[in-house]
Formats: sequence, structure tokens, C-alpha cells
Amino acid sequence: MIPVALQPEPADFDEKVRQPGLRWLTANGIDPDTPPPRATALPNYWTRSNRQLWEAYSGVCAYLAIFFEWVTGASSTDHFIAKSRHAGNAYEWNNFRLSCLGANRTKHQFDDLLDPIGLAPDTFFLNLADGKIRPNPSSLSPDQKKAALKTIRRLRLNSPDHQDMRARHFSRYLESKDEKTLRELSPFVWYEAKRQELL
Repeated sequence: MIPVALQPEPADFDEKVRQPGLRWLTANGIDPDTPPPRATALPNYWTRSNRQLWEAYSGVCAYLAIFFEWVTGASSTDHFIAKSRHAGNAYEWNNFRLSCLGANRTKHQFDDLLDPIGLAPDTFFLNLADGKIRPNPSSLSPDQKKAALKTIRRLRLNSPDHQDMRARHFSRYLESKDEKTLRELSPFVWYEAKRQELL
């Protein structure tokens, strides 16, 4: 995971997503600042901005820091603050994180992990040989390190498949020396390779 900059809200977001959502909450007697009785009952107006979210973040998953194509159907809107905890945030652009479907399912309703938006630089280090992520060993406070470890566990960022993917991305770079493609397709691997002066 690397820091993600919050992108501007689309011009038609209020009309397409926020206002319909707030109207529905009002019509059903739900205070937008409270947890809804049933999060699964909330209308999914947020899907109306799925394509805009993918484009705003250049197709890069906020949690895995990899590019994925729109046509794969793997794009999803993750609500960083879960819909079950705050009804109004279900329809707020700044609560949306572009996520691969798998990462979104893994995160589920948990929000006790580090937010890629606002994440401090160099929170995570990467072993480019085996693809394993670890908290920065030298600059994090004990609480920050604990949060980083929880994030790794919660998102299963060190599963064999995740590690293999990252190691493969760097291995392919070594074969082609195509830094531009590495940066576009695997920004975290690119960032770490650059930080480690291996590009």
C-alpha cells in the first residue's frame, strides 16, 4: 500500500449519488449520521459513479496498488467507513476507495486498518525478491507499526498469491527494464524499487 491522493468529486456526483441517497434516508426515517438499521437495504446509488471512480484513480486499486482494467469487471467501490457504521457516508465521494473486487471482499466492513488516503509515505517496505510487505522498521511509532501490521493481516497482503504477484512484477521489470510500464501497472513495486535504488 502506498499513499493515495483524494481526487476531486465529479461534477454530477451530488445529483447522481449524494442527493438520491440522502432523499432515500430521509424518506425512510434514517439519520445520515447514524448506523442504518440494515446496511444491505441501502440503495446502491454509489455504483452510478463506479466508472468515474476508476477513471479518477487511474485504475489503481487503493489497497493492492496495482492497475486493473475496467473491462475485467473487477472494479468496485469500497466504503472506507463501512455503510453499516454511518449511513450518510454510503453516498460520500471522499469515503469511496477504488478497490479490486477481491480486496474489497477481504476488507469487508472492517475499518480498523490504515487508510490509503492520508497514509504517511514509507509506511510499508517491500522485499522485491519475495514480494513480502513489512512495516517500515525505523520510522514508525509502536502504535503506527501495530496499525501497519493489522492492515497487512486484515487485507491478507502477505498471502502467497499477493507476494508472488509483487515478486513477479519486479522480475518482469528486470527482464524488460521498462520502468514506465512498471510504474503504471504496479506502483508500489515501482516505488519500492526506486526507493531501494534498483531502477
